[in-house]
Amino acid sequence: METVRIWPQDDGQPVACQEKLRVLEENWQELSEVLTDAFDDAILMGVNEQAMRERLVALVHSLRSPKADA
Repeated sequence: METVRIWPQDDGQPVACQEKLRVLEENWQELSEVLTDAFDDAILMGVNEQAMRERLVALVHSLRSPKADA
C-alpha cells in the first residue's frame, strides 16, 4: 500500500499543487534510495550502526534553509 505524504506549508496548510507534489515525491524516493545505499554500505564496511544513524541525523540538522540566504 502506498503511503500518501502530507507536505505542510509554513501556514500549516498542505501543498496541493500536483506538480509540486510530484517533485516532492520524486525527491523523497531518490533521497530514500541514496540514504539507504549509503547506510547499507557503511554497515557492511564495519561502521557502527548507531554511529552511522547519528551522522545521518547530524547531516539533516546541518542543512541550511534557502530562505536564510534570501
